[in-house]
Amino acid sequence: MRRFAVIGHRAMSQGKLPLNDMAGGAGRMDVLVRALMSGLLTSHGLRHDSEVVLHLMGGPGPPRRIKFVGAELRGVHAEERAVAGQIGKVLNLPTPARGHWVERSHGIYDSGGDITHTLSDWSESVIIGLDADAPRLWSGDAMLPSTSKPHSITTGERGEFQVQGLDIAFVLSDDKPLPDETKQGLLMRSLGDAWLQGHMAVGVCHFLMDEGVELRLS
Repeated sequence: MRRFAVIGHRAMSQGKLPLNDMAGGAGRMDVLVRALMSGLLTSHGLRHDSEVVLHLMGGPGPPRRIKFVGAELRGVHAEERAVAGQIGKVLNLPTPARGHWVERSHGIYDSGGDITHTLSDWSESVIIGLDADAPRLWSGDAMLPSTSKPHSITTGERGEFQVQGLDIAFVLSDDKPLPDETKQGLLMRSLGDAWLQGHMAVGVCHFLMDEGVELRLS
C-alpha cells in the first residue's frame, strides 16, 4: 500500500469551500487538491493501491482529516474543481471526534485529529518524511530497471481488491516545514536538492514505486 499524508497548515476545515478562491479564501486548498489527484489518479483511472489523507489545519474549528481510499472511490475524475467539490461536501458537515473515521461517500472518510493521529493509524507502515535537506530516498547504487518491478501491486476486482508488496507512507507539508517533533518520528528522506511542489513530489514517489527503484529505508 502507498499512503500519503498531506498537511495544509492554512487549509480550511469547516464551512462553505470557495471553489473560485481555493488559493486564497480556502487557505491554499488548491495545493492539497493537486497532491490528492497525483496520489490517486493515473492517466485513465484510479490507483487501487493508494490512499491519501488531507490534513486541514486552518480552521474554523478543530483540525480535520479527510481520507481518500483508491480501492473504494467512485465518481472521482481528473478535474480540480470536481475533486474540490467532493472536499467541499465534507466541509459542510460537523467534524467527527478525533481518531474516529466516518464514511461520507464511497472511499471518502472524515475524522478529527492531526498528523499524530494519522501516524498512529499507520504504525505498521514504513513512514517517510519528505525533506530536501535529508539523504536521498533511493539507495546510492540504485538504477532504473529495464522493466518495471513495482514495489506494490493490486489484484482482484472492485470490492475484492488485494494489495501486495511494500506498505509505505509519505508525509509532506505545504510551504510551511514539518515541526521538529513530527520529524523525530519519521525516516527523513529527500527527492533531490530542489524543493518540489507537493503534487510533483507525490508523482516522483509513485514513479520510484512503479519502477521498483531500490529505496533507502533504514
